[in-house]
Amino acid sequence: MSELTITTPEHVPIRLEPAGAGSRFLAITIDALIISGIATTIFGIVIKLLPRGVAMAIFVTVNFFLTWAWHLWFETRKQGRTPGKRILKIRVIDARGLPVSLHQSLVRNITRVLDFIPVFYGVGAIALMASPSRRRLGDILADTLVVRDAQPLAYRGQLAAERRHNSLRTPRVLRLARHRISLEEREFLLTLCLRADRMTAEARYDLMEEVAKEYRKKLGIEEEQMSGENLVRDLFNPPPVR
Repeated sequence: MSELTITTPEHVPIRLEPAGAGSRFLAITIDALIISGIATTIFGIVIKLLPRGVAMAIFVTVNFFLTWAWHLWFETRKQGRTPGKRILKIRVIDARGLPVSLHQSLVRNITRVLDFIPVFYGVGAIALMASPSRRRLGDILADTLVVRDAQPLAYRGQLAAERRHNSLRTPRVLRLARHRISLEEREFLLTLCLRADRMTAEARYDLMEEVAKEYRKKLGIEEEQMSGENLVRDLFNPPPVR
């Protein structure tokens, strides 16, 4: 399958491989089986304690809740991967390469009802095959992509462990970082660090230095004190003040 090139908000091109219909179908099937298994297990427990009609109502409610909450939770909180997507090594992302927002996840999953008709993902399959970027109707409306995860993203803890030293050396700078760097900015810095290994050395250096320049001004740090990349990596998760 041909690669798709997107340009991130930081103006860095990234090549991605759209996930095919087969892997997406298997992923949603695995998720559906897990959801059904959880709901059935709960039903098997409550039917021993409550009347059958009440137990059946609980089963329907749990199944409905899990069907919707499952995808919203994993897509927005687990790097775009439900358990099914993780097994098939695919994930959903914003079309700009950013993490999926709650609004986007809501749109693509509400539209799943339309993709599902007339039989199991009939409309979705047609849209998927017609789209060069392999997007079903929900992806088009939410402006998302499902791509192969050839190089899994590092977790926050792994990135922190890669740091050989603390570039934010003084308690003053650490306190300023904690008070002046917002949660949204740290999420941006984390996203930048996660993408760093996919960039060329030149692009990574230029981008890191450009971003670091703004934070040097904000924190009153001299340029020669640390490299731009060290500063960016420490800012998203600064060590504790000692």
